[in-house]
Amino acid sequence: MPFRITVSEPSERKAYQFEREAPTLVGMKIGQSFDGGIVGLSGYTLEITGGSDKDGFPMRRDLEGPGRRRLVLGGGPGYRPEEKGIRKMKSIRGNTISVDTMQVNTVVKKAEHGAKPIPEIINWTPKPKVEKAKKEEQ
Repeated sequence: MPFRITVSEPSERKAYQFEREAPTLVGMKIGQSFDGGIVGLSGYTLEITGGSDKDGFPMRRDLEGPGRRRLVLGGGPGYRPEEKGIRKMKSIRGNTISVDTMQVNTVVKKAEHGAKPIPEIINWTPKPKVEKAKKEEQ
């Protein structure tokens, strides 16, 4: 089963999303860095920042292991309270990538000199911008 990989490039303020088979990611944790060649981005070093499982439950850095658990949360990944001090029991996924993980979020930590740009590697083309219709003046 392929992972949906989201790569954020802070220097260009852009994020790219694509699907790849990457069985070597299984067992890695949030915060670990790996060679981008694993997912087809040779010349880049990527750091795992999060993800979600097949049912959409987010991964959380402070919960060890790959399993899903129910915790009382007061904020952070998995729950955003509307008022200060509100806590709620929510299901979240641990910080380790498993076969149940669908999406892996990463950030570019380092790009080797002379590495091809990410859009060129993944054959990404930007969507054309749709011009808003001008309001007719009366």
